[in-house]
Order: sequence, then C-alpha cells, then structure tokens
Amino acid sequence: MMLRVREVDVFIQASHILRSVSLEVGDGEVVCLVGRNGAGKTTMLRTVMGLHRPHAGRVEFKGQPIHERRTHEIATLGLGWAPEDSAIFADLTVAENIEISTWTRRSGRPAAERIALAYRVFPGLRRYAARKGPEMSGGERKMLSIARALALDAELLLLDEPFEGLSPAIVPTVSDGIRAITGTGSAILIAESNIHHVPAWTNRLYVIERGEILFAGTPEAARHDARLLRIIGGSPGLPSGPGARTDASRS
Repeated sequence: MMLRVREVDVFIQASHILRSVSLEVGDGEVVCLVGRNGAGKTTMLRTVMGLHRPHAGRVEFKGQPIHERRTHEIATLGLGWAPEDSAIFADLTVAENIEISTWTRRSGRPAAERIALAYRVFPGLRRYAARKGPEMSGGERKMLSIARALALDAELLLLDEPFEGLSPAIVPTVSDGIRAITGTGSAILIAESNIHHVPAWTNRLYVIERGEILFAGTPEAARHDARLLRIIGGSPGLPSGPGARTDASRS
C-alpha cells in the first residue's frame, strides 16, 4: 500500500478539523477525496505532508510511519505536493521551478530524465521555459506546480483542487497531463470539491464532510447516492468528470 491513513484526528488551534479519518491509496492508483469547502480536504493533504501533526492516528507511506516527520523529510521519501494556490517560485523561470525539485530529492533517476518527463506530461510548458511566475496564466501555473511535484520523482502525488478556477478551455489539458502521470506508475491523491471534477479514470473515491469520511467506494456508486450528491454538488445523468464523454461530444 502506497499511503495508509489510519483514524487520524487533527486539531487546528481549538477546532477539531479531522475526525478519525482513514483512507488508502494503492500502488499506481488514482484516488479522489471529495468534499465541500471547509470539509477538511486540504487539512488532510497538509497532514500527509507533515504540515499538521495528528492528535491521534497514523499516516504511513509504503508501510513506514511518517506522521512525526518534517515536511522536507517526507518529500525526500517520494511524496510530491501541488497545493491549490499552485505556490510556484515567482522569481524563478518555469525551467528553474522544475529543475529545483531535482535538487530536493536525489533519486536513482538522472535529473535530466525527470525534467524531460515533466515536459512530456505538460509539453506546453516547454514553450514558456524562460517565463517567470507573474508572466503566466492561472492554468499555466497550475500545470507548472504539478510538473514541479512530478520532477521530484514522486511515487505519490498529492493534488489539491487541480481543476479549481481554471477556464473550461484549459481543463482538458490539465486532465490529460494528470492522466499521463498515471502511465508513469505514480499514485495520485486528488482533493476536489465537486464530483464533476473527478476524473473518469479514478479508481476510488472518498467523500468527506465536517472532517468525517461518509463514503468510500467507486465514483459510480457515489453518483447514484442522492445523499452524497447533495453534499458534493452533483446530480444524476451528467458527465462524470474531466475525460468523460457524452453521446453529443462524440459527434
């Protein structure tokens, strides 16, 4: 098992944010954590990355406990994080943002190979290699954030709302890039607020509400649960996320 979260409780100051949360991500899997804003999704990802310490419970990466490790130590183990705000280094170029990840984790793969993979997943970034953060659109920054995490040689990528705030025109490009990552063997945990943003090729889905997991199962099962759809903003009969195709779109 790539990632195992076991009955984790997290407090931020006096607020009890995560309540006995458990979830798993297997080798090569794409897993989505879906919930409304404020439900605890980002707190869960930040806890995995060591930015919050659990009050109770365990976080394990490849069977090794990591919940007491520092964030930079967790990154060197092979976890890459692309936060919701993209958080690229604005003073660095696209090329420098990607390259810097190869300094953080010195894995067995050469740096040049990891950089080439990042550009292969998001080829459009190569055209902007000399640009700095302020010169990039929101969609370009989102792709760069994910590419930088990938260049870490991450075995597990944590993507926080990768489609949030993107124009409809750029969503397929980001979705195609994330799907290409699955072909590299990396596992992916995606946090999303709406079931319609869940990629059609997701293996498993968790629904979180007020810090508690309400559902764990297939995206298809979640889409047929009226109670869950009221929480995660879906309705029956609509396309199932980026990468989905309706009959009309095939014509």
